[in-house]
Amino acid sequence: MAVKTINTKMLQKMFLAGAANLEAKKEYINELNVFPVPDGDTGTNMTLTIMSAAKEVQALENPDMASIAKAISSGSLRGARGNSGVILSQLLRGFTKEIREYEEIDAATLAKACERATATAYKAVMKPKEGTILTVAKGVSQKAQELAETTEDLEFFIPEVIKYAEEILAQTPEMLPVLKEAGVVDSGGQGLIEVLHGAYDAFLGKEIDYTAIEASTGTKMVKPGQQAEVDIKFGYCTEFIIMTEKPFTEKDESDFKGYLESIGDSIVCVADEDVVKVHVHTNDPGLAIQKALKYGQLSRMKIDNMREEHHEKLIKDAEKAAAQQAEKAAMPEKKGPRKQVGFIAVSIGDGMNEIFRELGVDYIIEGGQTMNPSTDDMLTAIDNVNADYIFILPNNKNIILAANQAQSLTKDKDILVVPTKTVPQGITAVISFMPEADVDTNFESMKEAVKNVKTGQVTYAVRDTKIDDKIIHEGDIMGIGDQGILAVGQSVENTAKEMLSQMADDDSELISLYYGQDVLPEDAEKFARTVEEMYPDVDIDIHFGGQPIYYYVISVE
Repeated sequence: MAVKTINTKMLQKMFLAGAANLEAKKEYINELNVFPVPDGDTGTNMTLTIMSAAKEVQALENPDMASIAKAISSGSLRGARGNSGVILSQLLRGFTKEIREYEEIDAATLAKACERATATAYKAVMKPKEGTILTVAKGVSQKAQELAETTEDLEFFIPEVIKYAEEILAQTPEMLPVLKEAGVVDSGGQGLIEVLHGAYDAFLGKEIDYTAIEASTGTKMVKPGQQAEVDIKFGYCTEFIIMTEKPFTEKDESDFKGYLESIGDSIVCVADEDVVKVHVHTNDPGLAIQKALKYGQLSRMKIDNMREEHHEKLIKDAEKAAAQQAEKAAMPEKKGPRKQVGFIAVSIGDGMNEIFRELGVDYIIEGGQTMNPSTDDMLTAIDNVNADYIFILPNNKNIILAANQAQSLTKDKDILVVPTKTVPQGITAVISFMPEADVDTNFESMKEAVKNVKTGQVTYAVRDTKIDDKIIHEGDIMGIGDQGILAVGQSVENTAKEMLSQMADDDSELISLYYGQDVLPEDAEKFARTVEEMYPDVDIDIHFGGQPIYYYVISVE
């Protein structure tokens, strides 16, 4: 007998199962990100977004359709992180607006809900791009409308919709050349498919593991500022350079790599004329060193105990989290009298945070590349800045939508989102603020000033890929500019110099260097002197940024 409707109890199960399946697949989705950077986080952002809603949905004991719709919509809107999370929240918002008036959902209602979901999400994005999660959502909507005209059987309807959505997802590399070059489908679209698969499993009555949903209220979910315990298989990060005494042949390289693989992982072995750069995670650095000595003398040896560093980081993160909680607890007392203008900036790294504080920013949201803050984080910040007009500096293109969403949810203050895509742009925006000018004039001048800032960021690759016609291997150093990857190499400094050479021109007046937590001050000073020699007619500023993952953030104005 055909199943023709979904009641509230089944919808609750289906939504929670969709969330659980997305959580289970988040790392796979993260790996689909085009750029092979350590912070590829589409899966993480979508999971945290839907988990925020799942927590509210799970708490409903005897829900009706209206209460489920409200829980899904409000939970996802407030928990939305990153562009993918915001778009997912808008899809859920549109979907729930359509179903909330019904006691049960049939195929026709599902089709209308999917159509409204797609329209809502497209409207939320200023410049919708095909080949993304939006395209997959549109495919779901189109197929649902088509099937609703011919069948009432949801056992046939739902899998056919999912099947068509997967076909659309498979076509995304043809719509976005960058996906095709990297050899991946759109990660956000894949995330949406995983939600649908989980929901369908619950519809079929399959046994669902809801452990992740239950853990979202306590132990398992990793929140900003927290670090989960990890099992570090190989404890010592070992690096050195071999000064070869005879030709290092391809066979030598193959044999040496094979040996390193037998004693560790995360291996990088790159030969360049008479030097070989080596990186390996192992439990016995002495074995790697002993083997390397057969090929020549060693230099720049560096061995770090990753287990010890990890525990130290856990302690530091816990201390920072405690300090942040204490600061938040005291925040209402710090509001002070109402003022006309306030500032909120998204930032990460002690140095970056201190720069914003010195420039007069009222509230700093810890986040950025490694953890996109949620809409709720934005709303908390807005609530704690006692001003009539508040400028928000997202400082990351993946956070602008969440800031815009917070703006739309705020009624008692005027919020102005300056579309800064990098921290240096945010710094320039604040510096450009003129206290004597009105808010509208400042808003326009800040947006104009940001256009003059070019930003480059130096980090490492987490996987092999090809992008922007560049072959990239795991462990390579990358210089990433505003429009894509500018340089790839083995050395942080050389890659940064090559990246900078493509950013600076005859009109450049200022180069600002922000060095990260993994760069020694003396190395940063040395690099700054090199840049001064390269560009003698340009002012060079150097600052401690303290940002993780990115060795240098460099701006050119």
